[in-house]
Amino acid sequence: MKKQTILITGAGSGLAKGTAIGLAKEGHKVIAGIHTFEQKSRFLEDIKGKEYEKNIELIKLDILDFIDCEKAQKYDIDILVNNAGIGHTGPLAEIPVDYLREVMETNAFSTLEFSQPFIKKMVKRGSGKIVFLSSIAGVTTSAFLGPYNASKHALEAIAQCLRDELQPFGVTVATINPGPFDTGFNDRMYDTYKQWFDEDENFTSKKDLEKAATKMAENQFDPQEMIDKMVEVIPQKEHKFRTVCPEKMVQMCQDYQNRQYEIETDTIDKSKK
Repeated sequence: MKKQTILITGAGSGLAKGTAIGLAKEGHKVIAGIHTFEQKSRFLEDIKGKEYEKNIELIKLDILDFIDCEKAQKYDIDILVNNAGIGHTGPLAEIPVDYLREVMETNAFSTLEFSQPFIKKMVKRGSGKIVFLSSIAGVTTSAFLGPYNASKHALEAIAQCLRDELQPFGVTVATINPGPFDTGFNDRMYDTYKQWFDEDENFTSKKDLEKAATKMAENQFDPQEMIDKMVEVIPQKEHKFRTVCPEKMVQMCQDYQNRQYEIETDTIDKSKK
């Protein structure tokens, strides 16, 4: 397979960090966008002296920071992997909407804005690939995960529209949809409601929020499986538009979507029970 230049956002931790290292081991030139300088220092220490160190360039990159983005967008790349994202939890009927705005801004709006200059370069040369790290949360919903669900559903629509609009120009668009992997991201996300939730003021039961957090914590997968899949899929030119992992969750997602056409208004989806 041809060695390519790949920029990955949000690569300071978790799946993207592991993927950046995995792609570098395969000989690709990886530009790893790191959200904070602290993460950058840790990453540099982790790869120091490794054989693949020469294949990774670390840059400070907060996709909400104009200066960071402007510097990153000067790179000529073959593939852009949009991984940077955040999440908040809480009942949509009660969560302060600014928390939802924050998630949408990062996961959908700023992600598209960051991608556009790269897309223009790719269109001009007639080749390139844009990968969006979505989630199974982009094709299903989960209790108290509304802000994250909404942002990933929006990202799915963005990716699907771009796919159809850019295909005639030779630019490939794809999504990668991880299930719940044990990177710490999900656990941190399920803690965020504690910033604003007040048992004396909110009608949602705190026990239900805690139950959802516990369920997530107890049902996560080894992230190496997802990292290996991302390292496999990202450099490929042709593959399925949507890559769901673990594979067993494909049917679960399809079943969820199908139920939305049959479910009655007085019924809770069985995945919420």
